[in-house]
Amino acid sequence: MTSSPNTNQPQALSDETQKVVQAFDGLETDAKLAWFYLVYKKMGSSITPAAPAATDPELAPMLLGDYYELSDNEQLAVMRQIVNREESEYSRAYGALKENNQLMVWYAWAQAMGDSVVGMPNDYQPTEAINSLLSQIEGLDFDDQISIFRTIASQMGYTDVKPIETQAQTGKTSSL
Repeated sequence: MTSSPNTNQPQALSDETQKVVQAFDGLETDAKLAWFYLVYKKMGSSITPAAPAATDPELAPMLLGDYYELSDNEQLAVMRQIVNREESEYSRAYGALKENNQLMVWYAWAQAMGDSVVGMPNDYQPTEAINSLLSQIEGLDFDDQISIFRTIASQMGYTDVKPIETQAQTGKTSSL
């Protein structure tokens, strides 16, 4: 079972950055994984330190501990489950995290790729779509880049927690 994709774009995203997120959403699962890996390899040192006090590795023991004990095929399956928002133990653990911790998970995995995390095939060549998205990201300022990364990261993983309806949606005022 998969949860429905999050089609609500954060209001903080500009038209330009929304287009990047939409282009990412149009990629196939493995292309999304490749893009994430390549982004972190090129820009990882500036992504994760953006909010060091806002990340807490202890909140993700399954994703930043148990995950490393899985076989390469199992690790790849977990990544695909998270990207596809499938209901699984690891996808739920990811979906329960806040955006900064979700970004930290991808950063940690990218740093360990080829070592304790399944690596990219040696002969992998990014598609035109992936290269185009990489170029678009590199051309944006840091705040726009982080907004895009947070948006994309937050749209992954499985959660069955529903947002609380607003007064405008319910027509009711809140009571204390």
